[in-house]
Amino acid sequence: MTYPLLVVTAVAAEAEAVRAGADRGHVVVEPVGVGPAAAAAGTARLLATGRYRAVISAGIAGGFVGRAPVGATVLGARSIAADLGAESPDGFLPVEELGFGTSVLPADPLLFKGLSAALPGAVVGDVLTLATVTGTGATADLLATRFPGAVAEAMEGFGVAVAAAGLPFAELRTISNPIGPRDRAAWRLKEAFAALSTASAALWTACG
Repeated sequence: MTYPLLVVTAVAAEAEAVRAGADRGHVVVEPVGVGPAAAAAGTARLLATGRYRAVISAGIAGGFVGRAPVGATVLGARSIAADLGAESPDGFLPVEELGFGTSVLPADPLLFKGLSAALPGAVVGDVLTLATVTGTGATADLLATRFPGAVAEAMEGFGVAVAAAGLPFAELRTISNPIGPRDRAAWRLKEAFAALSTASAALWTACG
């Protein structure tokens, strides 16, 4: 018996873009909600069936200027919960410094290797997960400094990685806008969805 690959997205529009390119005989695509909590709960519910061989968090994202341009495909080497921690007079303290676990989860090495081979033009780096996406240049600059390996920002990857609980996991994003001040008129959603469909055609090959 061949177990399918599960791809979870935040919203239906992203799921439709993935389905448009994916091998529907081997790839199951489901929207699970926006934000890390909804993503973790929805993914855990789906994985509880025990019928999937791996899970990928996919969708559109914001790209760090100079690291991942609009229209690019991004592979997350690590998914990082960038706002999981505490404030302090000296700045943000990640949850590791508080002694309460980890905010960094790496992609499965074999799945990541397969995706990298299948998508040789993808930008590789860390993908940040935030419950509140960035809307100012100051925050974008702060995150870029705190996370020099980060190439993109989204809202679900770390939650999906937690729900994977040992099952092979990876994160795939396409860039619709630069991170910083929110200028919806400048977003390139059509292009990002098209790139997501194109990238999705390689998912089963990478997983197999």
